[in-house]
Amino acid sequence: MQNTPDRVVDSINLAGSVDVHDMSMIGLFMQADLIVKAVMIMLAVASVWCWAIIFEKRSVISKLTKRARKFEDAFWSGEPLDKLYQRIKKSPRDPLLKTFSAGMEEWQNTVSNGLPDKEELQASLRQRVERAMTVTIGREMQRLERGMTFLATVGSTAPFIGLFGTVWGIMNSFTAIAQSNNTSLAVVAPGIAEALFATALGLVAAIPAVVAYNGYSNRLGRYAARLDGFVTEFTAILSRHLESQDRGRGVKGAR
Repeated sequence: MQNTPDRVVDSINLAGSVDVHDMSMIGLFMQADLIVKAVMIMLAVASVWCWAIIFEKRSVISKLTKRARKFEDAFWSGEPLDKLYQRIKKSPRDPLLKTFSAGMEEWQNTVSNGLPDKEELQASLRQRVERAMTVTIGREMQRLERGMTFLATVGSTAPFIGLFGTVWGIMNSFTAIAQSNNTSLAVVAPGIAEALFATALGLVAAIPAVVAYNGYSNRLGRYAARLDGFVTEFTAILSRHLESQDRGRGVKGAR
């Protein structure tokens, strides 16, 4: 039987043979394999990019909503639409103002020499105005949706990328354990922690991306429906104006 002093010496030697691992996030990154480091860097960059898109979309959508509410109040105030069109030219350009401007430009270019008196010409005018506004909406919504695809991609792929880093790290840990012939917790735990850190980063990147994508997709969808509704209201005003055969120079708004 080994005496107590010998066991103490063996314990000290074993403790000295095990490297002291830094279990902080920076330490786990520095001690990780090159492939795992690349995965961690990729996920960290994706997370920062996602947050930049999230804050940018939040600011843009909030401003657009406020501007749309203000413009709709002016649109339904009874002010002649040609005067409103001239006034908003100096205002900040946003999708709703551009949609209104596209419709007014098409209208004014056609009726500059007078309103068409034939029903076929009137129908063609309504279609051109509606088409010009619809094209503008499509172009503006495409611009507003920039970055949404990236959020969806990160939300769906980041957990799997992190899992790849974890699997790779665990494989390296098991290889190191087999080479050292030491299965103590002090040897196994650092490698497993480094590997799991990649999965944690994947979740950190994916969860905000998924939540933001769902929320902003809903808000952008409502804003697009708002623009489509405005087109319907605008063309209805023009139709009433054509039916009344009012040959005034301005288009009167509805209260």
